[in-house]
Formats: sequence, C-alpha cells, structure tokens
Amino acid sequence: MIPHQIQIPIQPLVPYPIQISRLPFHRTTPKPSNFRLSPPKSQPTHQTKTQDDGVPADDVKIIAKFRSRYNYIRVLEVSRKVDHPFAGARLLLLDGPGNIHSISYLFRSLTNTYFDVFATLPPILPPGPIGILGFGAGSAARLILDLYPEAVIHGWELDPSVIKVAREFFALGKLEKSYPDRLFVYVGNALKASLKDGFSGILVDLFSKGSLLSELEDPNTWEKLRQCLRKGGRIMVNVGGSCVEAEDSRRDGKVVMEATLKAMHKVFGKKLYVLSLGNRKDDSSIALTGELPDLDDWKRALPRSLKFYVDMWVPYSG
Repeated sequence: MIPHQIQIPIQPLVPYPIQISRLPFHRTTPKPSNFRLSPPKSQPTHQTKTQDDGVPADDVKIIAKFRSRYNYIRVLEVSRKVDHPFAGARLLLLDGPGNIHSISYLFRSLTNTYFDVFATLPPILPPGPIGILGFGAGSAARLILDLYPEAVIHGWELDPSVIKVAREFFALGKLEKSYPDRLFVYVGNALKASLKDGFSGILVDLFSKGSLLSELEDPNTWEKLRQCLRKGGRIMVNVGGSCVEAEDSRRDGKVVMEATLKAMHKVFGKKLYVLSLGNRKDDSSIALTGELPDLDDWKRALPRSLKFYVDMWVPYSG
C-alpha cells in the first residue's frame, strides 16, 4: 500500500484489458487490482496508469454514503478526465475495506470486470431463466439483458438499501422499465432463491463484510443449488481470491476461495472448471460447473470482446 493512500480493493476481481479487462487496448491475462484514493499530486506525471495506481481524491466524487442494516454503502464517481482505468466509472462499495460490488460506465455496457465473464454464461445454458444470487446494483444483469435478447433474469439481493441505491444511482429503475418481462428483482436471502421449474443457470456473487459467505464453504449449499438447476444447467461463481480484503482479518481471501472450491468439488467432481484472473493463480477466480462445452461453438456465440475468456478455463485441480 502506498503511504497516505486509502486503499479500496476491488471486490473479487476487476479484470482490465491491459491486465485485467478494463480498457479495450490489448488482451493479456486479466489482473485484479486495487482502487486507491490518493492526495492531489504536486507534480504531473505522464506515466500510463494501471488499477494499482491511486486516483487523486479531487477526481473522485462521493455521491452517496451511509450505513444500512447490512452494509456500509458508498457510491463513488470517478472523473472521466483522470488518467486511470476507472475513469468515468460509477462504483458501489459495500463494506469497510471498500471492495467494489458493482461498476457502470455511462457510455459503454461492458465493464471490463468479472461481470463480463458472467456475461459469457448464457450461450452455454439450456433454455430458461437465469438466477443472479447477489444482485448488487445490477452490473451482470444489465450486460446479459443487453447482449442476449431472449435472456430472462431473476435476481436476489439481501439489502433493500442496495436496491434503492441501484435504482437511484445505477439506473436499475430504468432497466426494470425497459425489460418488465425479462428482469425480476427480489429482496431476500439469495440462498433460498427458487423458481418452480428451476433455473437454466445461476450466477453466484455472494459476499458479506468483504468475504465470501461462509455457507459457500459447505458442500450442502452447493447440493441445494445444484437441485435448483434444470437439466443441463450450470452455475458460475465469483469465488474471490487474495485480492479480496475482509473486515475480519481471519477471513483470508485465498484460504476462503480454496475452501469454497473444495466444497464445490465434492458436489460437482470433475465437472468443475476455474478461470483465474490475475498474474498469480490465487489473485481472483471464477468457477464454472458442468462439462466444458465445445470452445469454438462457445466463442461463435459471444461478442468479439468476450471471446478470449473462453480459452482461460482449466479443470479444477485442487
């Protein structure tokens, strides 16, 4: 951490095209990094910024800040003029350390974060609705609705204040009006989510106080979720990693990630794959259940900007 900076680590990963998947310059392995507020600098610099660099405090506007029953909610807006991958972004922070739970840009749909990996799931699912457990401000839902005209999403979020913030500052209300028959948002315990005929796919993005929910380290949780799937359905999970900073220092991101993957492996066995985002294997990861589909077919069904993720999946090795 750079002295005199407030470090705000990105929630389980923020891919950025140069390194993690933010700018559309060139694609190398995405790399999670930290968002920092730094004091204004007295000397200008011409060095290209990365997500590991600080953003001058003068270039970040706090547009909402309060505590709800469940979260420490802040909404930040980064100036479009700043030389930084987050330029022009609106960010939702929900815990003490400041992990980012949602991100949006005014003039583009793709976030160049792990939400874009989530958006690769629909083409490999059977027909049917998709569940999002841990809806946040709707970053994943917006992408999927924009990219796939037939997609129907049911999202669960525990904190009603998060949904209110999403409607006011992240245009969720407009999204709901635009897709009244394709987007359904519920306030409640996501681990109790269910639909009569099941889900074709489930996206899991469940964090509390800067850490994956402890329930995700229990194989019984994954068995229950598996039973919520239709035949051929899949689950894609943000399992975090070392880049995640918890309020409780005992909840080490890497250790929690490994425990979660082991719990999933007990239920899904060899039908479990992992996509690592970062230069180090344990930086941040996404998990996928089910047999890996034909990669060429999967790529053909995706926009060009998302195709490269397909080749990043590897079997879970323990």
